[in-house]
Amino acid sequence: MGQAVSPGDFLHPIAPFTLADTEAASEAWGANCGPGALAAVLGLTLEQVRPHLGDFERKHYTNPTLMLAALHSLEVTWCNSPNDWPDSGLIRVQWEGPWTAPGVPIRARYRQTHWIGSRRGEAGIEVFDINCMCVGGWVRLAEWRDQVVPWLLRECHPKADGRWHTTHRLEVARA
Repeated sequence: MGQAVSPGDFLHPIAPFTLADTEAASEAWGANCGPGALAAVLGLTLEQVRPHLGDFERKHYTNPTLMLAALHSLEVTWCNSPNDWPDSGLIRVQWEGPWTAPGVPIRARYRQTHWIGSRRGEAGIEVFDINCMCVGGWVRLAEWRDQVVPWLLRECHPKADGRWHTTHRLEVARA
């Protein structure tokens, strides 16, 4: 998938958890995109972030408030990124469709969102997507945008109109 990246290009060339780990965490406690992106960006396992996820296991989604609380619990400093793609960060994507039309309650949008990770290295921008664990989780931005996004929309959000935008871009740094 794209040009090879040398292990020295990034601190964590692949996610520190496997597809099998992801499937086991999903089955055991509902791990999905939010915990996955958080763990991958911080170089942690899913089990290491689990105790920091507040009421995630009851809700099974990561809203911005929960993500910020998890970052605080993990003693991670963060700021709103001025960049579309943070050098090391988390991005919340809003899939667009009937739920983003004028007048539709904001709550309706929340179920049509997705957390990903972002990092920049010598080879450019890469995106972590929990749906890419079969290749280590990290893929090049162009690959994510051109191949993963259309597949996700087709498979998970069939009423989406093909557009998306970011609602949150968080640059993170471990303390």
